[in-house]
Amino acid sequence: MAEVLLLEIGTEELPASFVAGAVEALPGLLGRSLSERRLAHGHISAAGTPRRLAVWVTDVASRQPDLDEEVTGPPARVAFDAAGKPTRAAESFAGKLGVAVSDLHRVQTDKGEYLAGRHREPGAPALELLPELLQGVCAHIPFRKSMRWSDGDTAFGRPVRWLLALLGAQVLQMTFANVTSGRASRGHRFLAPEPFELGQASEYVAALRDRHVLVDVDERRRTLVERVEQAAKEAGGTLIDDEFLVHENASLVEEPHVVVGGFDPAFLALPERVILDVARGHQRYFGVRGKDGKLLPSYLAVVNTALHPQNIRRGNDRVMRARLADAKFFYDTDLQRPLAERRPALDAVVFHKRLGSIGDKVRRMEQLVAELGAEVGLDRATIAAAVAGAALAKCDLTTLMVGEFPELQGEMGHAYALAAGVEPAVAAVIAEHYQPRGAEDPPAPSPAGGLVALADRLDTLVGCFAVGIMPTGTADPLALRRAALGILRTVLEHGWDLSLGRAIALGYAAHDAGRLELGPDQTAEKLAPFFEQRLRGLLIERLPQDAVDACLASDPDRPQDVALRASALGALDAESRASAGEVFKRATNIAKTAPAGDPSPPGSVTGDVHPTEAQLFAALERLERDVLAAHAAKDYGVAVSAIAAFAPTLGRYFDDVLVMAEEPRVRDNRLRLMAKIERICVAIANFNLLAK
Repeated sequence: MAEVLLLEIGTEELPASFVAGAVEALPGLLGRSLSERRLAHGHISAAGTPRRLAVWVTDVASRQPDLDEEVTGPPARVAFDAAGKPTRAAESFAGKLGVAVSDLHRVQTDKGEYLAGRHREPGAPALELLPELLQGVCAHIPFRKSMRWSDGDTAFGRPVRWLLALLGAQVLQMTFANVTSGRASRGHRFLAPEPFELGQASEYVAALRDRHVLVDVDERRRTLVERVEQAAKEAGGTLIDDEFLVHENASLVEEPHVVVGGFDPAFLALPERVILDVARGHQRYFGVRGKDGKLLPSYLAVVNTALHPQNIRRGNDRVMRARLADAKFFYDTDLQRPLAERRPALDAVVFHKRLGSIGDKVRRMEQLVAELGAEVGLDRATIAAAVAGAALAKCDLTTLMVGEFPELQGEMGHAYALAAGVEPAVAAVIAEHYQPRGAEDPPAPSPAGGLVALADRLDTLVGCFAVGIMPTGTADPLALRRAALGILRTVLEHGWDLSLGRAIALGYAAHDAGRLELGPDQTAEKLAPFFEQRLRGLLIERLPQDAVDACLASDPDRPQDVALRASALGALDAESRASAGEVFKRATNIAKTAPAGDPSPPGSVTGDVHPTEAQLFAALERLERDVLAAHAAKDYGVAVSAIAAFAPTLGRYFDDVLVMAEEPRVRDNRLRLMAKIERICVAIANFNLLAK
């Protein structure tokens, strides 16, 4: 009879990241262990809170099936000597199977004749197998850091305080970290602290819910969101959505309760982002917005208990008031000195010991902004706003506010610039140039902000690669992968036709070459494929992989151009792409031996011209005209359609005409024809890579 298998490991408070990592790993760990022991089972679920990790499996078989399989052993020539007597190899193999040598037989395989035998083993009850299995699962749960406690030898994320292990209603006796399993669990630390016994494994989630523990993470998140939304409504406003806070708070409590706190409305004179970051960064509080869209002097704290909310509120209010008072002091003090006057101080802030100060970086950015703006064809006013924004972009790094709240860099520069009377378009650049901050953040919305974002990241990438600092494996301390993605996303978002090779050259020229290890060509050789890998990853998220790879192989230098070509090629159905790829692959392979020069009309080379050859030559002239015109207009849909329409004609040519003719002049002309086909088509994509 199939039963539910349950394991719960009760611990001291686990960090949120430990819980998330363990919950992710547990189903795989348990599933592999069950499969290795031939125990059939159903769905595996894992859950966790700060005080417990749990995993349960439905429909676990009550016992293993009997094992009866043929096992191949040593080669017959090794198993028997010249006289036909069994060797130690044969005897050892028979002993392993638990049979006599006479029970073995010979089998013929692709490698020759081998000795074989039947391995029979009766299935064992699950009750006998599971304790050791669960002990092994406990021992292999991964944690970023483990600890040992008391005089025990076991390492775990935090000290283990209880174990619950059940198969249906039966206790699985096991020991881990000097704790013996039973059927007892514990509810909420404050709201239901007494231990309780579980009658059936299937009752686990409901029994904990009754004791104020929402062990299922998704249920806990849903409940949290419902309660903070309701609390915001009761406070007279609406919740300011923040997925980070939902995730963080759900990992810090076993049952979410909400306390509504408040602060002096006078603090609303601070920039909204400052108030929200004070609440979010240190206290993990949600903000509330009024019906007029403005921030309310309230916050929502998610706590782990419904007991004594007034005491919790008073304590939270004191902390919030102190933090906001600090922020108000920083803000007022920073405003006493205009942002532009802070620029000289950047020369004392180290960017990198090999690449100079932040002041040096800003000067390089100003130069790059002007040059890159011209490269992508921006107007003078936009470039001027970008240059002015680049000059101020890093000045807020010297402010008290950013020193205390580094996550506000850019935002505070924007606020301080506006307060100093800087033109809004220039002030916006200061905040925007940090975008995109992550995968979910959009690139800078304005061309001027995007241009400074481009220059900032390009300066970092070129400088780091030129002094030998490159990501290795998972190590990327300077976030160079993210910088490259930021450049590519910005270029694609704004539709800029930028050559990466040219951009790298400009970035290198802005640096002091005497500080760099690599020359410009060496730097480009290392950085160009780094960009190409990131560009491939971005494009295959929305376009067919074969189309992206074919277009990158053609020319990866201009990301926007690659995206346009891959989009046009990807619009063809997969079967059409593969069919075209097959014929172009044949042409590409043949073209490798072609002599230099363009092909002549077939009739000028031989009097015996096959109609298909004449058709192909005429079709190629039309193809060249259409592809060149479409390429110039960047209308790659037309180019791809023309190439796809040309492919069947090329296929018939291979059926009807022998390219490698005996007559040298004819053969060379046909080889030149293949080479020209390749040259025309490769301007769009390496079509031969589309072949299956």
